[in-house]
Amino acid sequence: MDHLARARELLAAHPVVDGHNDLPWALREQVGYDLDARDIAADQRGLLHTDLNRLRAGGVGGQFWSVYVRTDLTGDAAVSATLEQIDVVGVLIARYPTHLRRALTADDLEKARAEGRIASLMGAEGGHSINNSLGTLRALYELGVRYMTLTHNDNIDWADSATDLPRLGGLSAFGHEVVREMNRVGMLVDLSHVADGVMRDAIATSTAPVIFSHSSSRAVCDHPRNIPDDVLAALPANGGVAMATFVPKFVLPEAVAWTLAADRNMREHGLHHLDTTPQAMRIHEDFEAAHPRPEATVATIADHLDHMRAVAGIDHIGIGGDYDGTAFTPRGLEDVSGYPNLIAELLGRGWSEGDLAKLTWRNAVRVLRDAEAVARDEQSRRGPSHATIAELDGVH
Repeated sequence: MDHLARARELLAAHPVVDGHNDLPWALREQVGYDLDARDIAADQRGLLHTDLNRLRAGGVGGQFWSVYVRTDLTGDAAVSATLEQIDVVGVLIARYPTHLRRALTADDLEKARAEGRIASLMGAEGGHSINNSLGTLRALYELGVRYMTLTHNDNIDWADSATDLPRLGGLSAFGHEVVREMNRVGMLVDLSHVADGVMRDAIATSTAPVIFSHSSSRAVCDHPRNIPDDVLAALPANGGVAMATFVPKFVLPEAVAWTLAADRNMREHGLHHLDTTPQAMRIHEDFEAAHPRPEATVATIADHLDHMRAVAGIDHIGIGGDYDGTAFTPRGLEDVSGYPNLIAELLGRGWSEGDLAKLTWRNAVRVLRDAEAVARDEQSRRGPSHATIAELDGVH
């Protein structure tokens, strides 16, 4: 049997739990959440990286849907937009019940797999979504959010971002309290997008495993969105999982300078550099025609996973593609149907089927189950925190 056929067989038994997909934001930006205009039961190639048939072809069995909102939305506006994002995930699950299953726990993931449905979880992308409120954090958990990325691309009051100028040097006192409260309720602490100091502070504070929902190896590609080796090496003691992302500008060194120029071109056209609307994609395509883009491949991602496995160990790695949150994708991983190509590449590099089952399914299920166990223990010992950022940091 060839590697691709073996990969498909393995994914049928141990499907991918992908850490990060931005379909909800793409639906907001492209069609204002009009699901008739972007019916993912139909082929959405050329418009979206994601539709139901391609999820099936890719062997996806669990998806953390990102309920991301831009960082220029602040305060109550950020909270409202996050609620709208949560709402559309619920609408998607209700609209496609034979394909998608709402998942809140590790057991729900296993039930979805047994039913042949795609377990649908949610992750909030950026601490601005809680507007400095632990009560809002708890409300998001009650609505089904199972991880929160502590920052997005910009600093927030209590944590530094990887792609902003350092201000705090890590987590503030309130930031540490956010991590503790996430542990208590059972929400995974996601360290993608955060500055190195926040990574280290959060791991030191967290009593539950952390995740990186979509970050790769900094030793392989020196970009601040990636994970340094000392942090990868800390994951076994913490129990956490680093989920490699596919975004070319984070994984391919040659793509970093090109991406800076492409982003500048977008701003010159009056558009946000993360815009993935059809108009924005045409501008990207015109720029690429004039300035050929360095191309990441399946092998590029496999190089990251080889290194991450060597440093963190096989029990502490996963996959977080970031589909529909990036303008460009690697060759062979153009959309959510491409995961078998990655698994075939890793088979060709000598990865065992047992190791691949951990990469795709078992590690993600285990980390969620471990966070649930920590939450039960924490809740037996203490109630909700009502600390405020004014009390702990002096910020009003």
